[in-house]
Amino acid sequence: MTESPDTLPSLRGRSLAGHMDVVAQLAELLGPDRVRAHPLDLLIYAKDSGVSSGEAAVVALPESTGEVAEVMRIAAAAGMPMVARGAGTGLAGGAIGVPGSVLIVLTRMNEIFEIDEVGATAWVGPGVINLELSNVLENRGLHFAPDPASQQSATVGGNVGTNAGGPHCLAEGSTIAHVLGMEVVTADGEVVTLGGAAPDPPGYDLRGLVVGSEGTLAIATRILVRLTRNPPDTVTMLIAFTGITDATRTVSEIISSGLVPAALEMLDGPMIEAVENFVHAGLPVEAGAVLLAEVVGHPDCTAAEASLIREISARNDATEIRTASNEAERVLLWKGRKAAFGAIAQSAPDYYLNDTVVPRTRFVDVVDETYAIADRYGLRLLNIFHAGDGNFHPLVSYDASEPGMTEKVIEASHEMAQAAIAAGGTLSGEHGIGVEKRDLMSQVFSPDDLDAQARIREAFDPLGLLNPGKVLPEGSRRFDRPTT
Repeated sequence: MTESPDTLPSLRGRSLAGHMDVVAQLAELLGPDRVRAHPLDLLIYAKDSGVSSGEAAVVALPESTGEVAEVMRIAAAAGMPMVARGAGTGLAGGAIGVPGSVLIVLTRMNEIFEIDEVGATAWVGPGVINLELSNVLENRGLHFAPDPASQQSATVGGNVGTNAGGPHCLAEGSTIAHVLGMEVVTADGEVVTLGGAAPDPPGYDLRGLVVGSEGTLAIATRILVRLTRNPPDTVTMLIAFTGITDATRTVSEIISSGLVPAALEMLDGPMIEAVENFVHAGLPVEAGAVLLAEVVGHPDCTAAEASLIREISARNDATEIRTASNEAERVLLWKGRKAAFGAIAQSAPDYYLNDTVVPRTRFVDVVDETYAIADRYGLRLLNIFHAGDGNFHPLVSYDASEPGMTEKVIEASHEMAQAAIAAGGTLSGEHGIGVEKRDLMSQVFSPDDLDAQARIREAFDPLGLLNPGKVLPEGSRRFDRPTT
């Protein structure tokens, strides 16, 4: 009988000799410079950008699909778990090692294989950095639409793993909307192509299953991405309010008017102050909330859409409405938004970033409740939102060196996630589940839902070797029930 991912035993006790045999095989395959098993090397790869640490037996750095497939065959033959990792910018512990695992780091697979300007597609390696892809495409009038705050270092493979979003995914959609196909390696080392450039391919959408699966179904080694044409005109606006309530009402009215901006971001007062002190982007530090709105398209259209946003904002008591006068000012405003997480270092060395989705109509209630939770735990809280699509990012700033502080922050953050769920929201908009939100999944999904997801996982990976212990909580897989 095969074991499901839930029941996979810990491999912490696997013999050192067994590990060393796999290390030797990997070194023969890749060369000793692309296999790391020294304790210091393993420590370097122990974390992503979240708070959880992992434990791998060996790190492998393949450079081709064939090498990934062979690494996975070696690991599978030894019964060792396999965890795919990109640049380590994940925030939910989805790409950290598990005991006795082979950590497959894909950052060296960073080739852009083919660009089709007419079809607006490109085949890229999973290690291609998100922003570098758009930079390469700039003179071709194209870009890759998903733009997470970490896009200067995040990889396309990582974007695929968590179905990453970003400020400009409001109108364009998250990563799933920009991946047409992919070459993947299954748990037993088989290379399979899912999806492709042809529109509406027949059969099941296995591509859609793999995007956002956090490396639990297969490992992507080549990705066919959809590219987006650069717009002829862009208008970026900064809109200030005395508080969250007016800003939220403005967001709701903009969307209900039928206008879907390219981006509609919100920062609360504490976050405004932190960002302005850090970047000096010209944000009004006296404001209780600001919106960063952007519309793109033909100049006639952007002028009309910007006018509508101004009208709605004024009607909701905006204290300032400012339009970026040139590209330099626009870039600076976005630099401020994307530097928000780095800005936290002014007040504390660590942060825990939540990633829930709430109905826009419940923003104010949930914000008030998250502040009450932070106050009750004695924590500093700052808020940032992909406001247009309800993606809510309460951020707790703290010092992990204080005994018990990380545990307190996680407990408080779980309460914040529960508040979002109670308001009709869900656990993640773009960062994934990993280990840090895994045990909250039962609050969003019924036992039958979790069982269905576990069955899908089992169909791809019967032995549960791909990223075990992530995403689905223990006990998700239920035994078949007798028919009546």
